[in-house]
Amino acid sequence: MEDKRKRMEELVARLNRAGRAYYQESRELISNQEYDELYDELQRLETETGIVLANSPTVHVGYEVISNLPKEQHPSPMLSLDKTKEVGALESWLGDYMRFAQTPEGKTVFLSIDSRATQRNPLYKAWKSKSFTDKDITLHFLLFDILSAPEVKKTLSELVEEIDRRLCVFENPMTFDESTVRKKLKEYAGEGIVRIEKDGRRTLYGRTPDPALPDLRDVIDFFSEAAPCGVIGSYLQDKLEPNVPLFTFKHHYITQAMDSDVLALLFDAMHKKCRITADNLGRHSEKAKALCLVPLKIYISAQNGRQHLLAFHEQTNRLNAYRLDYLSNVRLGEPCASFDTLRRALENAESHMWGVNGRLHSKRLEHVEFDVRVADGEAYIVRRLEREKRCGRVEKLDAHSYRFSADVFDTNEMLPWIRSFLSRITSMRFSNRSAENKFKADLQAMYDLYGIGGGEKL
Repeated sequence: MEDKRKRMEELVARLNRAGRAYYQESRELISNQEYDELYDELQRLETETGIVLANSPTVHVGYEVISNLPKEQHPSPMLSLDKTKEVGALESWLGDYMRFAQTPEGKTVFLSIDSRATQRNPLYKAWKSKSFTDKDITLHFLLFDILSAPEVKKTLSELVEEIDRRLCVFENPMTFDESTVRKKLKEYAGEGIVRIEKDGRRTLYGRTPDPALPDLRDVIDFFSEAAPCGVIGSYLQDKLEPNVPLFTFKHHYITQAMDSDVLALLFDAMHKKCRITADNLGRHSEKAKALCLVPLKIYISAQNGRQHLLAFHEQTNRLNAYRLDYLSNVRLGEPCASFDTLRRALENAESHMWGVNGRLHSKRLEHVEFDVRVADGEAYIVRRLEREKRCGRVEKLDAHSYRFSADVFDTNEMLPWIRSFLSRITSMRFSNRSAENKFKADLQAMYDLYGIGGGEKL
């Protein structure tokens, strides 16, 4: 029993420190998942021992739900995943898109989404079902209704009194103490939407002025092209009558619905010229790895729609590309004094980047060269070479022959594009022998698969 009580004291102290840092100091000591795990352990120990410490976070004052608030009918259930860790809950939540396969190891559960048939992104539900309680939502709208304009400023006690005055008309009014309101205001101040000022011995709270649009230029540029309306559009669609959709997206990457949270933090870091810490789960990794990076630019592939972060990894002194759907738990760090220098170096490197791979401090380039044969009436091949050459050069050799050449950081990024000219390539020369051998090996495998060639190996 003594060991359990000691463990409870440790958990209470740690959880309270984490809560104080998050709500009052706008910083994160532990992840949300770790907090939930420690909180669940504390609850379990309290149940087993029958002991609840006075300062336990499990006994923070709760509030009654306002039953008289007007209710709004949603076109689809506003379900919540909350802290779900169970596969069964996920199956229920995305039931229309869950598929199952029986294997020797047991049942395999996976998502099956056909973008040709799915007109609405099912993962937008994750945005619209975040676990806000009735009291969170009520307090949010009350605060910003009271602080209706930037010139309106109130002390904490004035805000609490006004909230009580507005809620007392209900039969079973919800109540908010000063501690709860203060935490919420601190949270909003950390987000930059509430301003805290000192007036002598008084602390005043007010709304920040609306942001200037030029300060949001990067964000506006992104969402005007890459994700028109996105989650906001999904909310607006819920208000409309069902209709026959007019648009179908060829590259409809469903999972990118969840990238906007990460993007918002990355844009903020780049705007403030800060470092970030993020968890990165690579394609071949089973466990996420924490990385400290200087975020420089967002790249979006026109070929497949994938979104990448180009960032400088100071520990290895390298520029790397990270897929956004592999990044999570992004935290802002300290300002980076060399941010502008790194951005300029990236701009210089872009002239030799075919895709997302590049180097900031290296002059080592790989030379790629191949000749194509163009028959009469195939001028479109030449036009395509000119249109898609990027950092390359196109040279006419004779009436029916053209040479493409380029100096790039990574030849491997070019291979899918080069393969599209396969039937017309007469010769090729790569300075990267490994990439050339891979290209020829793939070609030989195709010959073997279809039983053609049969002669001398490439």
